[in-house]
Amino acid sequence: MTARSTLVLAGAFLLCGAAFDSPSLYVPAIALALLATGARLWVGLAARAVRVEHEPGPWSIVEGDPYRFGVVIHAGRLPLPGARAVHPLAKRSPRVGIRGSGRITMEAASLRRGRRRLAPAAVRISDPLGLHTTEIASPRGDQVLVLPRVAPVTWSAEGGAGTAGGEGHGIEGLGHALLDTRAIEFELDGLRPYRQGSPASRIHWPTVARVGEVLEHRLVASVGSSPLVVLDSSAPADEEALDRAVRAAASLCVHLARSGGCALLLPGERRALEIDSQLRTWPRAHASLAVVAAGGPRPAIGRVRMAGEIFWVTPAAVVPGGTRGLGPGTYVVTPFPLPGLRPAFSVAGCHGHRLDLAKRRRGIAATRAA
Repeated sequence: MTARSTLVLAGAFLLCGAAFDSPSLYVPAIALALLATGARLWVGLAARAVRVEHEPGPWSIVEGDPYRFGVVIHAGRLPLPGARAVHPLAKRSPRVGIRGSGRITMEAASLRRGRRRLAPAAVRISDPLGLHTTEIASPRGDQVLVLPRVAPVTWSAEGGAGTAGGEGHGIEGLGHALLDTRAIEFELDGLRPYRQGSPASRIHWPTVARVGEVLEHRLVASVGSSPLVVLDSSAPADEEALDRAVRAAASLCVHLARSGGCALLLPGERRALEIDSQLRTWPRAHASLAVVAAGGPRPAIGRVRMAGEIFWVTPAAVVPGGTRGLGPGTYVVTPFPLPGLRPAFSVAGCHGHRLDLAKRRRGIAATRAA
């Protein structure tokens, strides 16, 4: 029952008492009116002195991990009749003490991949009977980058790797027994400002001696000697398929990099990002994968040498036409099974199919039919 309903009921008692000349009905009418008015005044006066601050949590989290943030509450001298900290994504609404002031830690439910803006937290103040309720929100919310989850790689016996049904870890899984993952060969590609932590061998000392500015050699991986992971988000079947494809691309990058290094080509990018075996550039690649959106042109793999293995990751329901001209060491990784072909490996809800194996089987089938 709300304060308005209580006042309506008080008015009804008052009218009945006057109509039937029954003074006994005036007592509940006055009591209900005082109760509703007192609840509104208590809640209103207590809420007037309340201030709420939203303390942001970490700048990034991985899919499935809890996102915790703080809510700081400043209350006045008047005790709160009853209050809870609330948020649209919170798993629970913790109770606020009668004195109000303090800090509360809240936890948001699982967030989807991408850059997410969180609504500001609020304090909901209500009287013990729930007759009157008001909310005081923080002036600003929060922002968090949700990174795609990294999953292990599993392969089948027909994929040509090690042990069937095993998980791809280290050098015994995908990227070593199944693929030729030699070390990345780096090429010089101009200069760039020095980044903290880069080895001294990369510093361009003539520039330092000439102008006093510390620059380093910009190195680009030669994809011809390392696996290349290509993410094609041009025609996803749906949002869930796109998220699974992004997780598969992230998982392949981590696994292949640990086996000797790899490169990642994202939609709209003209140059592949190298990821070394120590994953020094992985945080940047991980953040870029988190914000991949549907649509746009297919990756321009013609700008990259394609002597190494290529993993074409796509959320499309059909095999993209851009893979037809790729080399024999190409794998199409998709959330959907390809007709007539068993996957060589599985990762993050996607299946990897080797194109040359598919062409070979179609050729055998055509020969038998002839």
